[in-house]
Amino acid sequence: MPSANCLRNFSQLSLDATAHSTAASRFLQPRVACFSTSAARYANPQMKKKGMTAAPKKGVKTLNTKKSKGASGADAGKRPAQGERKAQRKRIVLSNNNALEVSSLKDLTKTNVLSEANEGLVMGLPEPVVDALRDVEAFKTTQGWSFFRRPAVLVRKEAIQLAKLFKAAEEAAPGKDKKTIRRILTGNRMSGKSTLLLQGLSMAFLRQWFVISLPECQDIVNAHTDYAPLEGSEPTQYTQDTYTAALLSQTLKANKAYFENAKITQKHDLAVPLPAKAKLSDLVAIGVANPEASWSVFKALWTELSQPGQPQILLAAEGLSHIMQNSEYMNADVKPIHAHDLTIVRHFVDHLSGVKQLPNGGVVLAATSKSNAPASPAMDFRIKSAEALKIQTSIPQWNPYTNGDARTMEALKDLENPKADLDILEVGGLSKEEARSIMEYYAESGMLRHQVNDGLVTEKWSLAGMGNIGELERASVRARI
Repeated sequence: MPSANCLRNFSQLSLDATAHSTAASRFLQPRVACFSTSAARYANPQMKKKGMTAAPKKGVKTLNTKKSKGASGADAGKRPAQGERKAQRKRIVLSNNNALEVSSLKDLTKTNVLSEANEGLVMGLPEPVVDALRDVEAFKTTQGWSFFRRPAVLVRKEAIQLAKLFKAAEEAAPGKDKKTIRRILTGNRMSGKSTLLLQGLSMAFLRQWFVISLPECQDIVNAHTDYAPLEGSEPTQYTQDTYTAALLSQTLKANKAYFENAKITQKHDLAVPLPAKAKLSDLVAIGVANPEASWSVFKALWTELSQPGQPQILLAAEGLSHIMQNSEYMNADVKPIHAHDLTIVRHFVDHLSGVKQLPNGGVVLAATSKSNAPASPAMDFRIKSAEALKIQTSIPQWNPYTNGDARTMEALKDLENPKADLDILEVGGLSKEEARSIMEYYAESGMLRHQVNDGLVTEKWSLAGMGNIGELERASVRARI
């Protein structure tokens, strides 16, 4: 029988062998943990949950750039006031203090505004005329008035043609052959039609004519103002009291010199009584303060202007195609109202078409638009026919598959009559001499940083589509290379 010491040694040897085999297997097979609790065990207990921010420490400034859920823009703290966005969109800047003052710039005056000697020159607009033009909203946001020290215009060949029309109207006014000269300004996009219309308004103000201007025909027909049927009219016509009151306000401000001494000479049936010894300005002020009486006041004003001895009248409108089709208004049968059934439009179209004459002579001017204008096939056809008569080519034939507005065709039918006073005045490109004149004005104002020579004039004139004044301004003033 083995002794106890032998058994103890044997068991010890067995344990050592087992330990060696276990250690060997430990080195041969890598240890793999099925899970670990070290991330949760050693996590920072001070860490905040996602989306939570701690309060700032005392004395430490923090910047929070995150938007709140209710923010709708970069600055959602205060909503714009009523009409603020529209005022900003229609804001007109007429001066630039950073531009150089052109010392050689001369102003248009009553004596030289119709002179042919101004052709090809850049002439400044005097401050009273600028104020009157601003009152009738003759300046447009797309025009580059904000680049220069003060408003000035280029007296191009089309402006001289317009000056001759004003001169002819004035010479015919004293006698029995009082003329109502009617013109439609046409041309390519950015050719300067609105600026030429502005020059016509300037001529009328300087020559002390009475001016009534519709600054944007779109505002009359887009159903953005109240309207109502005119009682007793057949066919039914519609008045626009708020718009007519605004038009009277513009007319009162723009013709301030006329209203200073004008008196009421006729009796008028008005819903609002006139004060004793009232002037004509008081009559117009009643229409401004009481829109419901604005149309009757407008008719009373026209009656006063129709009396002998009153000044010539300039009727002007911008965006003619808007009033040569149906308007956005609806009648009682939920059918569109034609623009010619609106009283203000009817008054203008009657004088443009020749149905009515200006009582003491004058000019009716209407400018078309290529930037913001609805399609008017009837008006375009009449204008193309007038262009064909000018160059003595065959008159185009009406496409029978095109829907044309019959009332527009009737209103503009005199465009095909060579003996009528209704004609078109096409505004084309500038000549190279006119382009050089306006570019020299750009350079003297500091807006064109090049020496104006024949090479530069030819280059810019060509890039501007053979003298398109809008493209010329874009290539010379707005472009920065």
